[in-house]
Amino acid sequence: MLLELTDWMARHFTALHLFQYITFRTIMAALTALALSLLCGPWLINRLAALKAGQVVRSDGPQTHLVKAGTPTMGGVMILLSVTVATLLWADLHNRYVWVVLAVLLSFGAIGFYDDYRKLVLKDSRGLASRWKYFWQSVFGLGAALFLYHTAQLPAETALYVPLFKHVVLPLGLFFVVITYFMIVGFSNAVNLTDGLDGLAIMPTVLVSGALGVFAYLAGNKVFSEYLGIPSIPGAGELAIFTGALAGAGLGFLWFNTYPAQVFMGDVGALAMGAALGCVAVIVRQEVVLLVMGGVFVMETASVMIQVASFKLTGKRVFRMAPIHHHFELKGWPEPRVIVRFWIISVVLVLIGLATLKVR
Repeated sequence: MLLELTDWMARHFTALHLFQYITFRTIMAALTALALSLLCGPWLINRLAALKAGQVVRSDGPQTHLVKAGTPTMGGVMILLSVTVATLLWADLHNRYVWVVLAVLLSFGAIGFYDDYRKLVLKDSRGLASRWKYFWQSVFGLGAALFLYHTAQLPAETALYVPLFKHVVLPLGLFFVVITYFMIVGFSNAVNLTDGLDGLAIMPTVLVSGALGVFAYLAGNKVFSEYLGIPSIPGAGELAIFTGALAGAGLGFLWFNTYPAQVFMGDVGALAMGAALGCVAVIVRQEVVLLVMGGVFVMETASVMIQVASFKLTGKRVFRMAPIHHHFELKGWPEPRVIVRFWIISVVLVLIGLATLKVR
């Protein structure tokens, strides 16, 4: 929106050419989303409290969580609002990738919102039935996958690139749709599983989003992509604006979600952000790198799968409780210790992911 306006005004005010730079617009999108989150946060928290949309705490979970009962939830609404407004203001709205990731963010957010609303406001403990939740995730995930497949203009847009190897490229064909589907739906649920402690899910999301923004910017620049040996994806650079907005909105949310949390994001935030990260990674052709940088999300999901499989096959549990962050709590780790240590792991994994840009 602002790009078109400033492009027209730049004929008379040459300083406005600054708005043509993706780096500038990324910074501004991040600051805009951060400001919007901080501004609307108190109002949203009060509104959620008035609706009595408070957290329901599991009776079989860590006893320290009982004090969280009633904490306003569905705070992910502020993230979605901030990201959407900032992206629409600063991104090139003629770019199809921008609309794809926004559509994924908002559609998965709608699924989470409906589930949260039924459980927290209407007091329906069932919420949205799991089979219907997965059905709608599949519909929107497949829709995005098919759109990206049918609008691909270069072979690079549907090939699998293996990190650390310059010339290992696997044409996927229709299998691209399958991988894209699992990346979007899988990461949507992975972030949702991680969202169990104050600030645990949002900080890794901010870190991974920022790193994906770097990949997007470089993939969209032909000179940089050729020098680094990564796929060149024309137009992908605009996704840096989206990831910058997501990182900024995440930091704004963390202001209120840090321990002890004033608000939780709920499914509306977790499902949407995870799906968006998966979608961006697919577009910039860095699915494998996302699995590394988002290792905390992968670890949390794997712990649930291992726990369920072990109990069904042997009747025994591997962890004291899954997802794995609860395991460490039940071992006696204070909640802030679990959170910060998981953040440290995320920082290390993101740095490893970024290192693959040069180690090829």
